[in-house]
Formats: sequence, structure tokens, C-alpha cells
Amino acid sequence: TVKVPAANRNYKDTVFRMLFSNRKNLLSLYNAVNQRDYKNPDDLEIVTLENAIYMGMKNDLAFIIDTNLYLYEHQSTYNPNIPLRDLFYISNEYQKLVDKKSLYSSTLQKIPAPNFIEFYNGSTILSDCTELKLSSAFENLSGEPKLELTVTVLNVNEGHNAELMQHCSTLKEYAQYVARVRHYAANMSLNQAVECAVDECIKEGILTEFLSKNRAEVISMSIFEYDKEEEERKLRKAEFEAGEQSGIQKGIQKGIQEGIQEGKELKTKEIVNSLLQDGMGIEKIAALLKISKEHVLELAGRSKNL
Repeated sequence: TVKVPAANRNYKDTVFRMLFSNRKNLLSLYNAVNQRDYKNPDDLEIVTLENAIYMGMKNDLAFIIDTNLYLYEHQSTYNPNIPLRDLFYISNEYQKLVDKKSLYSSTLQKIPAPNFIEFYNGSTILSDCTELKLSSAFENLSGEPKLELTVTVLNVNEGHNAELMQHCSTLKEYAQYVARVRHYAANMSLNQAVECAVDECIKEGILTEFLSKNRAEVISMSIFEYDKEEEERKLRKAEFEAGEQSGIQKGIQKGIQEGIQEGKELKTKEIVNSLLQDGMGIEKIAALLKISKEHVLELAGRSKNL
């Protein structure tokens, strides 16, 4: 059994980020996504902001190639707010890139065109490729949005995006590793599940070099990631159940109020009929009970024309 080392930093990397921080792996992923064939990893200029932190996790990968800026994010839980997060991130990137240039000059400052990709491997079922748009978050939007940001979401769970996986063996093997962790976690403790997955993958030639070299750290990160994923899933379930319970409670309260109202109406009807039998006139009953003459006639079951 491997002793999992205590984290020696405040914020956690993810296995995905660690794996694709390697330029060769990142170039392979870029080529697969964009159907390109770059050979030299040095063509990538890594511009990831190291101080960009979200929910205790570092943002993933940002790089420039062929005058384009790419933001690659990995998510193990479904998050519709990625476009807004990417907006903040790209703003910081551009601020950094034009830091020493004047934005007040008459010369147009050129900036690399942005591309936003999310690699998703959560348990919520998603198709191979979907899009998230910033404009979905706009309240009371009329007409075309004046600001838009589109994130392409690629499902990288095992069994999805076969062609993409075929062109990037590292991504395919990463998906296989995650699938093993989830498979074993269903039947044993998380620590055991991760260790079993790592051992099995090394034995079967899945990310062998990476897992062998970084075994202890990968185990530590995988446990952290999986725990975080489970906590977020439990939180969403609790939010749903709270909303559902709130709806039931509101329904009960509404039913009680309607019952009280119905009971009051029935009692008033009895009083009206009793007073009519005693010979009291419609107008006097209406004044006594502080209701309209029409309501008195309705409770008495008489025509309003009488």
C-alpha cells in the first residue's frame, strides 16, 4: 500500500492538467481537436495563469499557437457557468498580453483570437459535442447579444468521441484510467480503488510511464478530485431535494389555506340559510356578515334576479 503524501501546496492540480502540461501531450491533444499536424512542441507558447484559482483548483491550460489563444478546461462535473469563468480568464490573459502596450494609441493593438474548449468527463450524460454560451446567462436579453463567448464541450468519457481519442492516444488512455477509478470506487474504498486503477493501468500499458513516474502524486490528486466530484454531486442532490421539499410544503400550505377558506364558506352558507329561515332579509344578512348581496344569494342557492 502506498502512503499518500500530504499535499504540500494550497491548491491542487488535476491529473488532466498535470498530464497535458507536458508540451508533447498538449500538442498531440491540440492536433487531434483541430485536425492539424504540428510536430514541434516548441511551437506552443504556454500562457497559463498560475495564480488563476477556482474552487481550490488551478485553472487548467492556456497556450498560443499559430497566433490563436486556446483555453483548455477539464471538468468532472457539469457546470453551465464555464463561459462566464472563461470570460474573466480571457480578460486577464489579454491584460497580461498587452501590459506594456498603450491602448490609447491610434494604432490598433492586435490580440490572438480566442478558442474555448472544455474536456468533460463527469457522470451527467452529455453528447459527444455540445456548446455553452455566455448569452444564456443574460437576463431579459432582447435581440442579438452584444457580447458572446462560446465554449465547445467535448465529452471525453470512455466510449465517446472515438475519432478524437484515436488521434490522441494520451487522451484515450486518460479516459480509460478515469473509467477504472470509477469502476473500482463502486465496490471498494476510494483509496483502494485509485491504487487498483493505477496498478492495473501500469500493468496493461495505459499511461504506464506517466503513472509509474508520478504514482504517489497521481493517487493523491485522484482521491482529491473524486472526493470533490462526489461532494458536488451530493450538493446538487441536496439542492434538488430541498427544492422538491419546499414545493411539497408550499402545496400543503396552499391546501390548508384552501381548506380553511372552504370551511369558512360552508359555515357562512349555513348561517345565511339559518337567517333566511328566521325571516331576515337579504340586505340585512349582507350587512351583518359584511358580504355582498350577490354572495348571499349565491350561498342561498337563489337566482340573482329574485
